[in-house]
Amino acid sequence: MNVASLTNKLIKLALNQRKLISSSCDCIRHFHGSPEVLKNFNTRVPKNIKIGSWRFESHIDPTKYTLKPLKVAKTGGRGPDGRIWIHKIGGGDKVLYRMRDMKREGPKDGEPVVERVKAIIKDETRSAHLAVVAGGDRKRYIVASENMKSGDIIKTSGQISAMPVRASEGDAHPVGSLPLGTLVHCIERFPGEGATVATAAGTFGVYLRKLGDKCVIRMPSKREMVVSQECMVTVGRVSNIDHHKTKKMTKAGDNRRRGRRPASGWWQRKTGYHGRKIRPMRPPMVYEKPPNDKPEVFAFTL
Repeated sequence: MNVASLTNKLIKLALNQRKLISSSCDCIRHFHGSPEVLKNFNTRVPKNIKIGSWRFESHIDPTKYTLKPLKVAKTGGRGPDGRIWIHKIGGGDKVLYRMRDMKREGPKDGEPVVERVKAIIKDETRSAHLAVVAGGDRKRYIVASENMKSGDIIKTSGQISAMPVRASEGDAHPVGSLPLGTLVHCIERFPGEGATVATAAGTFGVYLRKLGDKCVIRMPSKREMVVSQECMVTVGRVSNIDHHKTKKMTKAGDNRRRGRRPASGWWQRKTGYHGRKIRPMRPPMVYEKPPNDKPEVFAFTL
């Protein structure tokens, strides 16, 4: 019996047993979508999406916050199928991952949440320093600001006041409550999303003006972003502002210790003989509503 006839008979058998196929598909879908198979890694992303140089171990649940430094497994630039997705990734020193809490949530009425900075530590997986803060019955890691030190008191308020508040460095407020010209970092694009902009070392934005219920923030690249006045921001500049000086490498071994393999292929330095194109400034980025998540598609073949 050849392969074609065997395949046709299997298809006819499958079509005659509808209930069995339905339950089998549900079982397969549950198996392929289980955390044990995914191993904390999205296996259904396109191959042109950039992946990190490491991932969590299989028994770690990244959705549960913990203060314990976590061990991470190196990917070597390989995807879940075992093939190389990203070149120039491999090796590197062992590092510990610490979960940052990127949401500074405060009450919209009443007194703000008060927390004390316990320590400022270096983050092995990111450029900015981390601040260990404690308040009430919880303790967490947040992004440290430039002049933050141990023993400081920081406040978090979600109230939008009619008059601009007088905020100190490290305090978190809705951007609509701050005076114009304030330096801010850890900016939310959408209310309640968590900080996604200006979280790297030394980055910041400037609160320029207010347009109705929208606020305009200019980044160091001179590009502007328009966000809701309810978006939370942190006052000040991100810590470790000299990161651009300390990250410079003096030998090829420094690159390998950071998990980067040497490039392969011919590379030539750009001489600038043909000049550069002078392009106009891009328009402001307007964030009105978060994009809708597309439903996951499970494709099965015989």
